[in-house]
Amino acid sequence: MKEGFIPFTHQKETHQTYYKVFGDLRNSTSTPIVVLHGGPGLSHDYQLPHADLAGKACGSHPVIFYDQIGNARSTRLPHKPPPFWKIDLFLDELENLLRYFGIQDAFHLVGHSWGGMLGSEFVVRRHPPGLKRFVCANAPAAIELWSRSFGELLEGFPSEIRDVISGNREDNPKAYLDALLKVYAVHGCRVQPFPEEFLTSVLYNNGLDADRTVADAGVMKGWSIVDRLHLVKVPTLVINGRYDIAQDWVIESYVKRVPNASWIKFENSSHLPCFEEREGYMDAVAKFLKE
Repeated sequence: MKEGFIPFTHQKETHQTYYKVFGDLRNSTSTPIVVLHGGPGLSHDYQLPHADLAGKACGSHPVIFYDQIGNARSTRLPHKPPPFWKIDLFLDELENLLRYFGIQDAFHLVGHSWGGMLGSEFVVRRHPPGLKRFVCANAPAAIELWSRSFGELLEGFPSEIRDVISGNREDNPKAYLDALLKVYAVHGCRVQPFPEEFLTSVLYNNGLDADRTVADAGVMKGWSIVDRLHLVKVPTLVINGRYDIAQDWVIESYVKRVPNASWIKFENSSHLPCFEEREGYMDAVAKFLKE
């Protein structure tokens, strides 16, 4: 494993993108994979099971993780106003990472949740010629669908949890975090106790001293890609779980509207089948990337 920082210049300011690489980028004959974490406002940590794809059994792909700008170990910018945090900012950062590693002519993308949304925008807006295959995992096709699903699933919890989640997080951050983790235990990650990597990422934007600059910037406000999915021209694997916040009707537009899409639903998983059904998930992704 190798880690470091990539200079990223935006609006005449240079920031640092933290990265972590598993596998041999220089000598591997397998196409590298870039993993896009969720949030906005989380970190790469909870996506680390994808390092399994660097193993020989999964195709020996070099796997690149990174913390998106404003998050975790990358440059924090708490004084930047909400208009600074545009989708194109994150797309520029992704392009910069691809150029840094010299893989822009041949790479795969795996995007989880917000990372899947970001990956979809990357395909539609930037038309990357080097993108070979795209895994869109547990991601809504529109933020309104996600919000509606979360509200629907929340009704299955006791009123004390519903009231805290529906209230103002800042009124009692600890109570909010405790309630959120109870919801996540059913619809976020059903592995108990929670994996350490999962908790690390959750605490980056929901801990008591969390930096919520990106999470609260409204990056996804009103977002939808439903009417543009026909522009996704690369083979795409859509993934969700039976107990997922990204329910079938939340992700179905990807399946129906992306011209070359396939779909796998993990029956014993919620939002993180990469943890919950790790072996089956990695086998499915590896098979898709090999096809």
